[in-house]
Amino acid sequence: MTLKNAFYAQSGGVTAVINASAAGVIETARKYPKKIGKVFAGKNGILGALEENLIDTSLETDKQISLLKYTPGGAFGSARYKLKGLKENQREYKRLIEVFKAHNIGYFFYNGGGDSMDTAHKVSEIGEAMDFPIASIGIPKTVDNDLPITDTCPGFGSVAKYISVSTHEASLDVLSMAETSTKVFILEVMGRHAGWIAAASGLIANQRNDPPHIILFPEIPFEKKNFIKQVERSVKNNGYCVIVASEGARYKNGKFLADAGTKDSFGHKQLGGVAPVIANMVKQSLGYKYHYAIADYLQRSARHLASQTDLKQAYSVGESAVKMAIKGEKSKMVTIDRLSDKPYKWQIGSAPLAKVANNEKMMPRKFITRNGYGITSACKTYMLPLIKGEAYPIYKNGLPTFSKLKNKLVEKRLKTKFMV
Repeated sequence: MTLKNAFYAQSGGVTAVINASAAGVIETARKYPKKIGKVFAGKNGILGALEENLIDTSLETDKQISLLKYTPGGAFGSARYKLKGLKENQREYKRLIEVFKAHNIGYFFYNGGGDSMDTAHKVSEIGEAMDFPIASIGIPKTVDNDLPITDTCPGFGSVAKYISVSTHEASLDVLSMAETSTKVFILEVMGRHAGWIAAASGLIANQRNDPPHIILFPEIPFEKKNFIKQVERSVKNNGYCVIVASEGARYKNGKFLADAGTKDSFGHKQLGGVAPVIANMVKQSLGYKYHYAIADYLQRSARHLASQTDLKQAYSVGESAVKMAIKGEKSKMVTIDRLSDKPYKWQIGSAPLAKVANNEKMMPRKFITRNGYGITSACKTYMLPLIKGEAYPIYKNGLPTFSKLKNKLVEKRLKTKFMV
């Protein structure tokens, strides 16, 4: 009997440690040559399967695969592409199965967020319907930390570390110049619907007047009048005000402060930048000199400041996905289960993809202070273990050494082309 091959794909926005999950999948599969044939990776995520652009990872050296653990970005390319529902359009899913059949793929490892878990679940369903069973396993990944059931999402610990450190460093800069220069500094971070990343900035506050003085969460409706009072009070009491704002900060009616009026390929509203919107409010209302920064891609690609805990967990979910698949499990997502806070202990678990797909985990209200502008001790207890430890890349001549893959495509076997 011919060994089944595996297909691995990265989806959506990448993280500082998503390639560690890829390394976990590939290195583990190589340990089971009698269970899994080759591991193919999708060029540009799921598009690689639809367009039959499959990368043969067996041509990569062990050294380069190992270096993936220290390499940011998506080594095989990712994509924001959401497959339509099975009832609306089976064309895409049938195409996936056709490609999988052509290349004898029996294992599907999808590394992404909620939308990706939905796709992995549907691939499993249609595989059964087309009499070509697929061991479909979801590998969690998202800097937003908003996947349900799993205690945390690989990628979050590193972005949380980057944001907390960056907020601390910028705060010291602003404080040193506040007497004669900038009074208000605003850092805009990712977080469309959940404020986990913004909350991480609060880890640096140990005393009452420590920065950040204001955190804006998507979970707490924005009230302009109250916000301006908070800024004015901070400048009066501290000499300056540091604000960390989630890109998804919104008014009580649900409208984003930075609604750009357009949508991305996942159907999510595109946000036009909340920092300049807030800065303009402060300028018009109080006249303070301000500066703002938008962390943007820097926060999710900062491999030089990755969390050791995050790296271990990212690798482990990739490794565990393969072990689950060869044991016969399918339509599951690998989870990280917290066993204790002090000392911090965790283990690998799993959850049905159907329960994970298209669900979001918001910040619990108990993690946000009563006034809605800070984080509680419970939040710190949850987050601090996730940013623990340093996992520096390998440096040469003062610069990090990243993986360089061949990413050679296998020969196409289908006559028909797929137009996305």
